[in-house]
Amino acid sequence: MIYHLSLQTAGLIAGVFLLLFSLSGLIKPDFMRGFAQRLPRSRTAGIILLTLDLVWCLWLLGLFRFLGWSLTFPMEMGEFSGFRVPLLLLLPIGYLLVLVFVDEFLAVRSLGIFFLLAAEPLLDAAFFRNETSRLLVTVFAYLLIVAGLFWVTMPYLLRDQINWSTRTPARWHLMQALALLYGAAILACAVTRY
Repeated sequence: MIYHLSLQTAGLIAGVFLLLFSLSGLIKPDFMRGFAQRLPRSRTAGIILLTLDLVWCLWLLGLFRFLGWSLTFPMEMGEFSGFRVPLLLLLPIGYLLVLVFVDEFLAVRSLGIFFLLAAEPLLDAAFFRNETSRLLVTVFAYLLIVAGLFWVTMPYLLRDQINWSTRTPARWHLMQALALLYGAAILACAVTRY
């Protein structure tokens, strides 16, 4: 286990994320629709998300341990532990190269990487749990993984998905209502069952 999150904590985080995301889309639909439509080509959002991805990856590889802090390595790499130091050097170089050379859909690719990183603590928390309601968190994690894989490799898909969901106000409200219901279900299970 890397993150040591309980299923209740993971459910609370996932539920609150979905509730905040969907409530903002329902309360301020015009603002959020415009924000969603601008997101795929937003260079600023791409830089912020990619920086978060870099910091998260450096933490997983144990950068703080190399800086002299007495922390254990968060991620056990087994037989690949010899790659830890080269990865700690190559990740910042790759980060800079991506910022310089990747202009198309940087925000979408960075969001996809963030989703891939965020799915692991959710799956880790639900591992070896017997409650059937844990599947709400597990399904959400796998949705993040599938979306992340597609958005990293084919980032134009997020633009197309956003255009489809924002085409009519009714469709936008339906998508936000579904996310709200799913988030409320996860949050209710996190409070009552986990």
